Amino acid sequence: MAGEMAGEMEDSVKSEVLKMIPERAAAGTVPSSLRHRNRWGESVIQAFLFLCGAISVLTTLGIVFVLGRESLLFFGSPEVHLSEFFGSTRWQPAIGDFGIWPLVTATLVVSTIAMLVALPLGLGVALYLSEYATAKARSVLKPVMEVLAGVPTVVYGYFALTFMTPLLRAIFGVDMVEIYNTASAGIVIGILIIPLVASMSEDALRAVPDSLRQAAYGLGATKLETSVRIVLPAAISGVAAAFLVATSRAVGETMVVAIAAGAGSQFTLNPFEAAETMTGHIVRISGGDLSYDTIDYDSIFAIGLLLFVMTLVLNLVSQWFVRRFREEYE
Repeated sequence: MAGEMAGEMEDSVKSEVLKMIPERAAAGTVPSSLRHRNRWGESVIQAFLFLCGAISVLTTLGIVFVLGRESLLFFGSPEVHLSEFFGSTRWQPAIGDFGIWPLVTATLVVSTIAMLVALPLGLGVALYLSEYATAKARSVLKPVMEVLAGVPTVVYGYFALTFMTPLLRAIFGVDMVEIYNTASAGIVIGILIIPLVASMSEDALRAVPDSLRQAAYGLGATKLETSVRIVLPAAISGVAAAFLVATSRAVGETMVVAIAAGAGSQFTLNPFEAAETMTGHIVRISGGDLSYDTIDYDSIFAIGLLLFVMTLVLNLVSQWFVRRFREEYE
């Protein structure tokens, strides 16, 4: 009985206090710690962040507008036909050949080789840093790995030309591997994007609740089984997003392919032959002595628009994959 009376008194006191707060607020007698205060600093920060977001969106819209406007000049030319653009395997705008497939194929070959290098190595690094490395080892290894992301891409290009290409020629033969080839460019691009894959994958793996690991250990699973069969499937959405973002990065890489892949415009799937990627062609054409408003000059915007669409599709696929397979834990 005494406990019930004490509970009723406590409830009545709370209700009276709650009734007094609006009355005191109206009368201006609420303690200053409970009053709403205008935080001008937060308002300024919020406005600044909104401005940054608006600038990024407007910049993207401006890029799309310029690409679309200049691409219309290219596709509006009587010399260019969409059927030839997407159906031919010869790309030489100077003589009227506008088949985009040699550039697209070279881009896909380089990106595929880069992914074959970066995905297993990056995922292995992420698993080690997340599941095996001590805090001290992680604090040393992760900054060292991130150094790869700070090396200028032109250095990677000359590394591919002066080290990777001679290595491939020593392994497979001088007659088989040309000096400029897509294999060396793809391998070096894969090395370049390892930090991206490893960093994003590690973040996804470390976000998995530790209770899942402890439950697996309690059932007798080894550390390797826990990492591969429990943690990795639980973080598959984040890991897949890392893979797709890295693929977009490989597709858009410029300097490595411009230096190491060569300038061949032939249609080929042989990674040991020279081939020109989409970004490499844009660099070569834009750095030449072409005059404005020529068909060659307008072609780089059509290539840029197609490259933009390709990366946009990859980003949309990554976002869908994350939403589809995201695991939420309480």
